[in-house]
Amino acid sequence: MNNLSRRQQNRLNKKNRALDAALKVFSQYGFETTTMEAIATEANLTKPTLYEYFGSKEELFKAMMLAPRDLMMLAFDEDDDDYVSQLWAFAWTYVDTVMKPEFLSLARLIIGDAKRFVEIGRAYQDSGPDRVLEGLTKYMARQGTKKRLKIEDPELAAEDFWGLILSAPRNKALHIPDYAPSIDMLARYVHNGMKVFFRAYSVDVIKDLKKLSNLIESSSKKGVSR
Repeated sequence: MNNLSRRQQNRLNKKNRALDAALKVFSQYGFETTTMEAIATEANLTKPTLYEYFGSKEELFKAMMLAPRDLMMLAFDEDDDDYVSQLWAFAWTYVDTVMKPEFLSLARLIIGDAKRFVEIGRAYQDSGPDRVLEGLTKYMARQGTKKRLKIEDPELAAEDFWGLILSAPRNKALHIPDYAPSIDMLARYVHNGMKVFFRAYSVDVIKDLKKLSNLIESSSKKGVSR
């Protein structure tokens, strides 16, 4: 149930429009060339309104990077008992986010500007990948404490998980801009990566692989690969 007032909802909608517009403009022009005026125009907002929500271009950039991280972490909001389903949900939200053409373009531009704009490169890393890793690491630690997964080093377990599910196709997409893997190809990596992860980390490997198999089968019956 939405308990926001009309004014609060309107404000939230404007902020979300600004974040969507920021991703589009930053991914096209990079940090240096992008202006707050261009983002305001893309979002159909006035520049003063944009500055009311985000005090600077740097602040808007950080908020833009944090938004998808928060969306990914929603997979872990419920009770931890069904950790296979939660990791499945996280994996696909992660794929949907980082394989977006806009995010791939942004990553290429940030990498290219890293030497000239050290602080922006750091902001990208801190607000994006590092924040996701932090949330996933905490989740792995909880699963280890509850004896559901065999976790000795939660951070390494988190890095293993997201490396297994997507590193190969994402690295290729970063280096070859016209490479656009199909959803079936991405599913191949996600499914296999999760199988490898559970074989290495599950306390009850057979149970967890069966649950994963059911999720894969269910998604296939719905006509999608996830």
